Amino acid sequence: MKSDNKIIIVEPSPMLSGGLAQYFDDIKQVSVVSQLDSTDRLEEKLVSYNPEILIINPLMVAYNDIEMFQRLLREFPTVIPVALVSSFIDKSVLKQFKEVIEMTDNKQKVVSKIFNLLTDNNISQEKNDNVELSNRETDVLVALAKGLTNKEISDQLFISVHTVITHRKNIIRKTGIKSVSGLTVYALLNNLVDESEIYK
Repeated sequence: MKSDNKIIIVEPSPMLSGGLAQYFDDIKQVSVVSQLDSTDRLEEKLVSYNPEILIINPLMVAYNDIEMFQRLLREFPTVIPVALVSSFIDKSVLKQFKEVIEMTDNKQKVVSKIFNLLTDNNISQEKNDNVELSNRETDVLVALAKGLTNKEISDQLFISVHTVITHRKNIIRKTGIKSVSGLTVYALLNNLVDESEIYK
């Protein structure tokens, strides 16, 4: 399955940037397309890659480049800004961001935060409680969450690819979630799949 959600990381520390990027190495639904150590080429990279997520150290824009950053957010309204916080940051600065990644966040927490953003302001737990998937739809959902393609699901469950696609349509209709990353979070929240089966 090809990565369908792109991430740009802007962080002056190669150790922080590289470590964070590694969290997404084996997550098929997202890919880190660029790592920058300054904001100099940020606009160029936003144009080139049109990413869904921008993870940036807020210190890089907090005082000197705040106007530039606000302009970029206006010019690229679909990009979701995420703060990578490694030291104390004033809360007024953090208001510019949709989410905050802390130094103490482990891989599961970071990936969950990103997935939640990608599913558009989290999945409503109340909505989840009202959804009833058939046993076969649940099997397909679990396989999707594990990163399997339609063909792989078809082979594993001994059903046709056409039937897999039909089940996927039913899952989307019932849950209201269209992206694979969103369905993965849904499967995790409803204990249909273990995090170790996804984050490995």
